[in-house]
Amino acid sequence: MDEGSEGQRLDNYLIKILKGAPKTLVYRIIRSGEVRVNKARAAADTRLALGDEIRVPPVRLSESAHADVVTPAREFPILFEDDYLIALNKPAGVAVHGGSGVSFGVIEQLRQARPQARFLELVHRLDKETSGVLLIAKKRSALVTLQDCFRHRTAHKTYAALVIGHWPASRKVVDVALHKFLTAEGERRVKAVAEDADEGRRSITLVHVAKVFERFSLLDVTIKTGRTHQIRVHLAHEGHPIVGDEKYGDFALNKALARGSLLEGHKFDRMFLHARDLRLPHPVTGEEISLKAPLPPECQDLVDHLG
Repeated sequence: MDEGSEGQRLDNYLIKILKGAPKTLVYRIIRSGEVRVNKARAAADTRLALGDEIRVPPVRLSESAHADVVTPAREFPILFEDDYLIALNKPAGVAVHGGSGVSFGVIEQLRQARPQARFLELVHRLDKETSGVLLIAKKRSALVTLQDCFRHRTAHKTYAALVIGHWPASRKVVDVALHKFLTAEGERRVKAVAEDADEGRRSITLVHVAKVFERFSLLDVTIKTGRTHQIRVHLAHEGHPIVGDEKYGDFALNKALARGSLLEGHKFDRMFLHARDLRLPHPVTGEEISLKAPLPPECQDLVDHLG
């Protein structure tokens, strides 16, 4: 294993070196014990160290997996950049990385746009449909330090979410366990479960009402735990799904809004969830960085129209 992979999780390392291999295959060979780190079985979340000996079994990939996919080079709006990290403003509708039916995402396109960059890795993730602040590490040491900030909750991220109905101002904390599962079609989903459910993981979301409209509420949302689809499921569970959410939202309302029949003369056809603010210590200096991504024009236009 080389220096560029030091500190990386085993599953992410294998996904990188087994180009084209489905993630289900990667996790299957890890679970089966066929992957060995220093001659011992290892879990998917094992952190690799410089000099580790990694044994990977022969993996047969279909021809389609080897088919050349041309990744277009693309730069994204930069909010902050130095020698250690990039903070960019991710548009809605763009995945952060390839996989699960997506050939490429932000990180692959950025690497194509910057072939001279020796190291570019995602620090965290945003859903494809979510826009806003996204961090990219330019050094392995910065990646590990920044991920520790998210793990130990010294990174503070605030989202703007427009939800259906009037969110009660007194409902400031949603503390509901979540369970992640796959549908029969293999799609990832999350549902709220009882606090004592074996499969549930405690999840905490803080909510502040920023503005109330006739039929909607604009919320500032902060997460204390970083579960998959946490904000989307928590808000929907409380009876106030996010506008435009195709997985957990009000499908009829979303369709009417996209057609322009709900708000006369105004169409809106994305999910209104935007990572607008991120504060965390710089990975080298320790000084707090405050990163702000303004509402995208289509979201601001909708807010102005409602107001």
